[in-house]
Amino acid sequence: MTPRNLTLALMLAVAPVPVPVLAQDAAPAEMAIGYLDLAEDPRYDLTLARFLVPARPWGRSIDGAQLGIVDAEQIGRVINVDFTLREASGDSVESLADTVGGWVEEGVHFVVADLPADMLVALADAVEGQPVTLFNVSAEQDSLRAEQCRFNVVHTIPSYRMMTDAVVQYLVSKRWTNILVLQGPLADDAAIADAVRESAGFFGANIVDVRPFVLGADPRMREQNNVALMTEGGNYDAVFVADSSGEFAHDVPYHTNLPRPVVGGAGLVGEAWHWAWWRQGAPQVNARFEAMADRYMHRFDWAAWAAVRAVTQSVLRSESTEYEPVRDYLLGERMNLDGSKGNPMSVRPWDHQLRQGMLLAAGNVVVELAPIEGFLHETNDLDTLGVDEPRSQCQF
Repeated sequence: MTPRNLTLALMLAVAPVPVPVLAQDAAPAEMAIGYLDLAEDPRYDLTLARFLVPARPWGRSIDGAQLGIVDAEQIGRVINVDFTLREASGDSVESLADTVGGWVEEGVHFVVADLPADMLVALADAVEGQPVTLFNVSAEQDSLRAEQCRFNVVHTIPSYRMMTDAVVQYLVSKRWTNILVLQGPLADDAAIADAVRESAGFFGANIVDVRPFVLGADPRMREQNNVALMTEGGNYDAVFVADSSGEFAHDVPYHTNLPRPVVGGAGLVGEAWHWAWWRQGAPQVNARFEAMADRYMHRFDWAAWAAVRAVTQSVLRSESTEYEPVRDYLLGERMNLDGSKGNPMSVRPWDHQLRQGMLLAAGNVVVELAPIEGFLHETNDLDTLGVDEPRSQCQF
């Protein structure tokens, strides 16, 4: 058996294979998936960054979507479905909405959207009522799963709260429960700080203080840009850096006033994916991605790959390429997606966040996979990461 055939056999062995979508002597059914991004997305502009830190994406997530299509082609040959990827960039919500509208007319109903949060919400509103589902693969703001949630959006990228829950679970498991938070000036920094406060309250940790930081070396602001001075005073077990860009956080480890672990934006980081994860088939995923893209797989790449993989499995299990049966399986209780990081994944019905484990990584090693052992949920332990249904503010 060739390596590719072995891979296909393992993919199909997860559950009983349904009847093929089309008879093998018929012409293949077409299943096109769309991919959209912002033409001049500042999140990918490395000229704005002083350092290429893990918080910043290392390349467009189109590479992850393309890897997903390569995987889908193997299943497509078995069920006689031709999976393809349509790609487009736009500079405005209007142009992106026009693209989606044209795709829908051509039978494209699932679109991977690598967009900033505000544009994602605006696009979801612009295409509301059309038979299309958008996959959010890069906007991590919790508001998109709460008051700004949209029924036509599925989130394969984890939220800030899922990241902070994973980190705080680990700290609590080590009994490092007193946490000093260093918070940056950006809106996303404040959102991360809010998330870690909620995580700490939920899991029994204590935020001893929240101290603002600023980038730069201005001596007049040394109490806000000098790590040793910022971390003076107080009794804390760990330092959580709420830094969405990672520009400040990368310099915090080994510079704190007390010898304490650094987590959050640097040190021990909660990630959707990491190139050093070596279990559950991850080495094969990483190797194939690196061979194709000539770089490591980033969390946005993984989220795009997972989105295409979710559509592929939904076509396979629903035995259809029509929008409604595929969407219903995608959002339904039978979804059982393998993301190469532990427990099978599915979409939460209350906010359309993909349930998933979180990797806790430090540099070139993955330290732990969350949820941490001992943190239990009455129905699904993955729901200990992120906002559970009783606390959700999402109203579709």
